[in-house]
Amino acid sequence: MKKIILSATAFILFSAIATAQGFHVGAKVGANLDKINGQAFKDGYNLGYHLGGFMEIDFSKSIGIQPELLFSQTNTTATDNLGDVFKPGDNIKLNYLNIPILLRINASKLLTLNAGPQFSILMNNHETLLENGQDAFKNGDFALVLGAQLNLSSLKLYGRYNIGLSDINDIGSQDQWKSQQFQLGVGLRLF
Repeated sequence: MKKIILSATAFILFSAIATAQGFHVGAKVGANLDKINGQAFKDGYNLGYHLGGFMEIDFSKSIGIQPELLFSQTNTTATDNLGDVFKPGDNIKLNYLNIPILLRINASKLLTLNAGPQFSILMNNHETLLENGQDAFKNGDFALVLGAQLNLSSLKLYGRYNIGLSDINDIGSQDQWKSQQFQLGVGLRLF
């Protein structure tokens, strides 16, 4: 499944670049405020971070796409005893490779609105899970991204909200685990 998604993404990107009127590449870094909804986790947002790169592919002055590749950390705390997997109070750090493909609507030279899907690939599992040989979280997460970006020449200031659409619980309990995340950050267009 991962190979199919990555192959389709690469095909779409190469097709889009070939027909683009504007093409730019840049790097970004920022903070995540994230939580995992579910009875097993502490309610409230936790601080994490993200970093990576982006492309801006404009088809006209007002519309384009913005594919990104981001390393992103999600943090949460277990509140329930989930068998041999988590104990109450365990801090959980999940590292994801996020692949958002966002529609760019250039409202003006200063403001760009973004919306689109994001597929995230789990890069690690919690140490407790590795010790017990169990996976509590599914290897992928599908989310919807909504945000805005201020364009100050090559500098980009952005904020967005990511809402998880898929259940990432992989230990069989009836509780659904879904992610939510606010991202704030800064990007720099390199060329």
